[in-house]
Amino acid sequence: MTGLLLTTPRAWVRRALRTGAPSPLAGRTVLVTGASSGIGEATAHAVAARDATVLLVARRADALAGVARAIEASGGRAFAYPCDLTDGPAVDRLVATVLVEHGGVDYLVNNAGRSIRRSVALSYERAHDVERTMAINYVAPVRLMLGLLPHMVEQRFGHVVNVLTWGVQVKAPKFSAYIASKTALDVWSRIAGRELYGDGVTFTNLRMPLVRTAMSAPTDAYAKVPALTPEQAAARVVRALEDRPVTAGTAAGAVAEVLNLVAPRASDWLQWRISRRFPDSRAAGRHVERDRLTG
Repeated sequence: MTGLLLTTPRAWVRRALRTGAPSPLAGRTVLVTGASSGIGEATAHAVAARDATVLLVARRADALAGVARAIEASGGRAFAYPCDLTDGPAVDRLVATVLVEHGGVDYLVNNAGRSIRRSVALSYERAHDVERTMAINYVAPVRLMLGLLPHMVEQRFGHVVNVLTWGVQVKAPKFSAYIASKTALDVWSRIAGRELYGDGVTFTNLRMPLVRTAMSAPTDAYAKVPALTPEQAAARVVRALEDRPVTAGTAAGAVAEVLNLVAPRASDWLQWRISRRFPDSRAAGRHVERDRLTG
């Protein structure tokens, strides 16, 4: 992944020295949210294959149980914890249960999320898009971290991987609600990482490129755009868990970030031009029209 050489020099040494040795995840407890499908499901399988105990969290109990059974059938250890992460008290109960049943969590993957692609012009009467996106993409993972971090601090070890988007660097049009929520999580975790650095607790903000999942499927513009498979994305998550970089992303994201800093107006013009080539999806327009008719 771009930037790993500079952000994780010790990790490169550790990886070279442990050739053939067990993964750092072996024997550890890893909690993965959004684990019933897509990146979360693929990550759960990859982590379990490295001899970690996987705690699976998602809303859909049946799908989650199926993932747990598949992991156990492959010789892994998995426990399913159905939970609506936007329900604050439910998150608190989840944390309490996990602490009692497993003694704590060594690694946390904040993967559960919601993406909305809709222009500002179609969002004037849809403030709820911002509210519900912030609820799952920002408030939920922060609440979960606040519950799990005390044990990590106590044991003086813990690592959190936030599955974000390279959009936090690009600032791509039509994703204002989604990218803003992911940026909030990016910044919160960056600050928490500085405060907890001396306690042995670290964070990785993994700025992921497009991944072909059910979440991206409704966006027409993505149909012919290159994308990672869930398994390829999971490999990046596992690398972030093992090497613990501060951030990891893409070369294109890094270039866009620099352009935003050194030539902001030129960057605005370029993104405006690109945005005009990819209008709102039919689904985005239908939702707005439906709301107007039923409002």
